[in-house]
Amino acid sequence: MTPVRGVEFFQGTLDSTDEIESARVFDTTLRDGEQSPGTSFSYDDKRQIAAILDDMGTHVIEAGFPVNSDAEFEAVRDIASSTSTTTCGLARVVDDDIDAALDSGVEMVHTFVSTSDVQIEDSMHATRDEVVQRAVESVERITDAGVTCMFSPMDATRTDETFLIDVVEAVTEAGVDWINVPDTCGVATPGRFRDMIAKICAHTDARIDVHTHDDFGLATANALAGIEAGADQAQVSVNSIGERAGNAAYEEFVMSVESLYQSDTGIDTTRIAELSRVVEEKSGMATPGNKPVVGDNAFSHESGIHAAGVIENSDTFEPGVMTPEMVGAERRLVMGKHTGTHSVRERLQECGYDPTTEQVRAVTRRVKDYGAEKRRVTVSDLERFAEDADVDRQQESDRTDQQDQDQEHEEVRI
Repeated sequence: MTPVRGVEFFQGTLDSTDEIESARVFDTTLRDGEQSPGTSFSYDDKRQIAAILDDMGTHVIEAGFPVNSDAEFEAVRDIASSTSTTTCGLARVVDDDIDAALDSGVEMVHTFVSTSDVQIEDSMHATRDEVVQRAVESVERITDAGVTCMFSPMDATRTDETFLIDVVEAVTEAGVDWINVPDTCGVATPGRFRDMIAKICAHTDARIDVHTHDDFGLATANALAGIEAGADQAQVSVNSIGERAGNAAYEEFVMSVESLYQSDTGIDTTRIAELSRVVEEKSGMATPGNKPVVGDNAFSHESGIHAAGVIENSDTFEPGVMTPEMVGAERRLVMGKHTGTHSVRERLQECGYDPTTEQVRAVTRRVKDYGAEKRRVTVSDLERFAEDADVDRQQESDRTDQQDQDQEHEEVRI
């Protein structure tokens, strides 16, 4: 696969892109993503999403929580057997959970236990010593089975630092392969999380993974901070779905690593828009128009100044280092209240018209007035405005009747 690259800028904040050498992607859409209130993936949904993630080159797919139900076990087992990437199953520090994950045939078991005092006392009703004991026994049970073991000290960012390091050192001695550091309640900030990851890295030879939540809108920023501090991998979900406000977004993390840090994730980014649409449909969670990378407005322009610049050179008012082609999306010039004459002229010419400067101004006024009423300006609307202004047509286009019908309700775009 040849990566699709954007323009390389070497000015401003983009003049240094060497903070990250590489970053792995652990997708938890099918596990934590499914824990979004009201979301439930069917067996077929999980298989379809997993197949796309696998084809895109995702490093790990957390397929689910095998002990949860027979249906969940079957889905995890079938994903493990049908994908070429590493498949992971979740398990509490409970023998039955771990055995179910092992029996499902996954290559990695992700076991976890609370380490913050509030969760130990009021959720687990246990003690710190019991937490360490269960963590060590579970790691040993998984590694003895010859399966890759990931351990998570749940609620790490609200855990007493000395105790957190004690747990990290204990599971390291037990032979853990990966330590996932979760910001379970989304309270980390990039600087603080970077410091935490650096300290943990200094106390273990296990590989480090991070799992960040978006309660304060910092999930992707925190995940990237963790990678900068020495973590190898981030847990993400498509469209950032997940518990409460969700997780670090697959699409945001991947494109930040690829574009802002100019590092290769190995992911086929051209299928990101497709993946997002499938997850949106199957999860029942609508993707906001202003969602980074995959929202309808991510590469859309209405403002006259912005649209005029984009018509001349798309890098003027887009990142440049990330283009719609890189994620399998389209650039759009949307007509509305803020549209300028440059966009109107461009669109009229594409529709086969040859307008004068005065006619462009007249049509632009109609577009602005129509858009001010919060109405979408379609191709048919633009043509109606042009006919009302007596704009002459150039040679008739060769569009088929079907194309005309398709454009009747289509927004103006490029």
